[in-house]
Amino acid sequence: MDEKSRKSLFRACFFALMATSFGFMLRAMLITEWGEEFNLTKTQMGEIMGVGLWPFAVSIVLFSLIIDKIGYGRAMAIAFICHISSLVITLLANGYWMLYIGTFIFALGNGTIEATINPAVATMFPKEKTKWINKLHAGWPAGMVVGGIIAIALGESVKWQYKIAIILIPMLTYGFLMLKKKFPVQERVAAGVSYKDMLKELGILGALIIVSLMVFEIGNFFNLFRTVEIVLIILITGAFGIYVRSLGQPVFIVLLLIMFPLATTELGTDSWIVDLMAGEMKSLQLQPGWILVYTALIMTIARFFAGPVIEKLKPSGLLIFSSAIAAAGLFFLSLSTGIMVFIAATIYGFAKSYLWPTMIGIVGERFPKGGALTLNVTTGVGMMAVGIVGAVFLGFAQDKEIERSIADYDRMNNTSLQEKYISVEKNSIFGTYQTLDIASFEVAPVQERQIIESGMFKAKKGALKLVAVLPVIMLISFIVLLLYFKKKGGYKQVEIT
Repeated sequence: MDEKSRKSLFRACFFALMATSFGFMLRAMLITEWGEEFNLTKTQMGEIMGVGLWPFAVSIVLFSLIIDKIGYGRAMAIAFICHISSLVITLLANGYWMLYIGTFIFALGNGTIEATINPAVATMFPKEKTKWINKLHAGWPAGMVVGGIIAIALGESVKWQYKIAIILIPMLTYGFLMLKKKFPVQERVAAGVSYKDMLKELGILGALIIVSLMVFEIGNFFNLFRTVEIVLIILITGAFGIYVRSLGQPVFIVLLLIMFPLATTELGTDSWIVDLMAGEMKSLQLQPGWILVYTALIMTIARFFAGPVIEKLKPSGLLIFSSAIAAAGLFFLSLSTGIMVFIAATIYGFAKSYLWPTMIGIVGERFPKGGALTLNVTTGVGMMAVGIVGAVFLGFAQDKEIERSIADYDRMNNTSLQEKYISVEKNSIFGTYQTLDIASFEVAPVQERQIIESGMFKAKKGALKLVAVLPVIMLISFIVLLLYFKKKGGYKQVEIT
């Protein structure tokens, strides 16, 4: 493939990724409006944001297994159909379930796109994978910036249906750019590495992680008994293990586990950041969506010009640096008020810029025999982890904190706000919870409303402080990983021919 063709295909991949985040951004900005219009609980809002992530993992993993057979062009056509279908369903939504299903289908399209573009870019730039994957993933925050600015410019008076409809712009753009594009033969296939050897890189342990996440979430959707889910996991993983007879690459398994806190640090927080910072932003007389647009702009610039930073720190050093700064940024954000919110957001936005694409870059450079599978399972585990655990947990933590705050006020002041404003008990994957009744809250007297809003404000700040623990876990893990590479002679890219 010549230089012109590579750059042309890279641009098409970049705009396709922009379309995926464009939809993510619009949903993040509209989730509060949907909550008010359809009387959704915080946990239900978290579930809608979560379903925008975990089906992504299902499609990215399944397509990774077959994409070298069906072709990358056909995969992109399937993604385009999913995106158009999801838009139609969302526009017709009349409650929780249609919003859930529309988001679900959109996430399937997103996963199919990443199943295609990650291995394609890694193959096009085999000597600089981490650099070009960082550049590619600048498309994610770039889509958030453009989508956010357009949505904010339309204003609160414009119906949400018109706002969500603007996603047609990036959809049609990448659809047009992908027409008649030819993809390179994937690096693993070109080198003659067998399909079975690709599966061995993932191994039994890697399969256990991704299969467990997929089965548990699909089981929750279909209300399967936990025993049935465990049996399915044993059967699928067992059959895979009998075939490959390999536990998988140890370092790769460690990277998969690190994706749990990493994904929640980035995407879990992004899913909630508009809602979490709404009070602070309104005190500055700014639309809350600007906080997400601002951090996304920082990420776009940082990722697109990541080359010199990667060359200086190396991928493992960059992950250590980013984790430390992300922990400080999130903790600072949980304490900040007024204009200090933007200073904290600057630190957080810069720190999280390099985490996700650098992880994918390391997998591509260290485990090229894994082909599309290891690259996309890494992304899939991250998306699944935040979709099942991260986004829902942040919503659950807020509901529990609001419940506790109102109960404490009632005990101290001999009032009955909990009885008036806390609804019936509900269930989530983290257990039972009671949530604020939005309808009752909207007509509450001013004094009682202020008391409840104070509890909501504390709950949102507490959620950010809770997330700040995750990059600390990552920091420790990456330091251990760096020591491992030093013991082996330093970080080196593995090449196959």
